[in-house]
Amino acid sequence: MTFYDLIQLDPNAIRARIQKTDDPKEIRRMRIAVVVRSVLIVLFAILFISLMNAWFGAYNSSMAVSIFCVLLAVRFVGYGYNIYDSLLSMAIVFALLVICPVAAYNAGFLMKLILYIGSLLIIMILTTQQPQMGNGGLYTFSFVFLAQNPVYGQQLLQRAELAALGFVICGIVLWRNHRKQFVDVRLRDIWKEVRLSSRKFQWQQRLALGVGLLLSIFSMTHVERFMWIGFACGSLLSDYNVENNVHEKFKDRLIGAVIGSLAFYLLYQIIPAKFYPFFGPIGGVCLGLCTDYKHKTMLNCFGALMMAAGMFGLKSAVLMRMGYTLLGIIFALAFFYLYDHFLMKGLLKKGQDPIAQSFETHD
Repeated sequence: MTFYDLIQLDPNAIRARIQKTDDPKEIRRMRIAVVVRSVLIVLFAILFISLMNAWFGAYNSSMAVSIFCVLLAVRFVGYGYNIYDSLLSMAIVFALLVICPVAAYNAGFLMKLILYIGSLLIIMILTTQQPQMGNGGLYTFSFVFLAQNPVYGQQLLQRAELAALGFVICGIVLWRNHRKQFVDVRLRDIWKEVRLSSRKFQWQQRLALGVGLLLSIFSMTHVERFMWIGFACGSLLSDYNVENNVHEKFKDRLIGAVIGSLAFYLLYQIIPAKFYPFFGPIGGVCLGLCTDYKHKTMLNCFGALMMAAGMFGLKSAVLMRMGYTLLGIIFALAFFYLYDHFLMKGLLKKGQDPIAQSFETHD
């Protein structure tokens, strides 16, 4: 395998290869590949987002970040059906990411609930036919991020233009990498599989309902950075094996947020202010080297807190990060149990266990 091919691999895949070889030279080569891959992704992120901000305004940076995440994902993960239908679905997803945050932000609670849950459920159905590949977490992150940052007037027009450009870029990559896959699977076939007896749809529905309800509640209060609560909630509910992993991810998310926030607090006071701009890029490079969820959560704190510290002060930002994370994962855990033990029992036939039913091979 060439060095270029190596840096295209996920860190987990490279680490798996390292464990299978005893050749010191090959091990060193693969470790260098992990580092180079991470550095290149961070440099590309800085360049891409900076250009988008320069062209479409810094107030649209949330859309630029979302497009960047989608771009990285579609290089490896398609939508699981015919490429023409996939491109149509991508256009619908980008349109919802632009329209829903604006339409819902100042709406009443019931309308927020309909818009957030409906839009997120459509996005999940269109993009997560291979849920184990992580699209659920990616699109939930983008949806929550944009829900916190709606724009209006000329800024909204620029966001729509940015989304259109993002669709073109991501669509080209999707076409190039996935046009020969799932040729005979059409979008109408995907919609036919949407039923309560499907484990996949139960997961999609639970994710959309949980995150949509959370966004509806906290956007009504206009809590600063409520997206952090949404990120934490979405990280638990977007796990396709949430039935088995929810408690472990709850613990790892909390530990990661606390340790990462406290580490940032200490470093922020020790390191001279002139080095603060390096927190984000260095954290991003280290993030690219991680495979463990807890460590990724720790490192994610650095970029988030770097911006928040300037807005709210160091102590307040750190307390917000830890508190909002705890609130988000408690909400997710509570909703998980409420959904499976109350809602699904009411929807499925009497006497059927919803979790057992969800594992039937209907998807």
